[in-house]
Amino acid sequence: MDIDHEKQKVRVEVWDRLERAGATGSHGAHGRIPNFIGAELTATRLAGISAWRQAEVVKSNPDKAQLPVRVQALDEGKLLYMAVPQLADVRPFYLLEAVKLAAPPAEVATGSGAAAHAGKVGTDEMQAIDLVVCGSVAVNRDGVRVGKGAGYSDLEVALLTEAGLIGPSTVLVTTVHQLQVLDRPLPESPHDFSVDLIVTPEEVIWCAPPRRPRGIYWDVLSEQKIGAIPALSLNAGRPR
Repeated sequence: MDIDHEKQKVRVEVWDRLERAGATGSHGAHGRIPNFIGAELTATRLAGISAWRQAEVVKSNPDKAQLPVRVQALDEGKLLYMAVPQLADVRPFYLLEAVKLAAPPAEVATGSGAAAHAGKVGTDEMQAIDLVVCGSVAVNRDGVRVGKGAGYSDLEVALLTEAGLIGPSTVLVTTVHQLQVLDRPLPESPHDFSVDLIVTPEEVIWCAPPRRPRGIYWDVLSEQKIGAIPALSLNAGRPR
């Protein structure tokens, strides 16, 4: 089985399903982490879970579907990290602190808002992360997720794991529309991570014991990919 091909089939299936149901925003679902109707309610549901309430440091993806989650984190005074697009900086994460924001959370927690208002940090400047929020195109009840295909979510988790900032106690969460939750096995690669928790507008799903990467899987990265991501090029653990 070609895993990449199978993953793309799942993506197209879910993107089509969401668009047929009218469950996405005006830009549609295809080619992206879908911005689904009910994202605000999902963020509210997540905020009621003890793992969220106990988390002081949160890392989130920058996609629009998870904007309500990022705003919730800042409104509650949590420390928030967001990835720089394509990790294209030697300091590959934005640092957002509510007490230091020069604009409202709903503005700063967007990709362009973070670029304009937030400072960048490297993994050696970051605090240990209590909870990771990731976007997904599809996920199943065992916590296997399929992203949009660029691979950056897996690289972010791998970088942070290798730096000792994500550990066994870190909770990995994805927020999705109910139509993105599939009741069947999904294709996955050895370097993929699974999630501990799925939150939809309708339910909260605790998943099977998680599968986490041990760190960066250098053997699956091309030299071109490594060269395009400064944090990888400079990583002390890279094979020489």
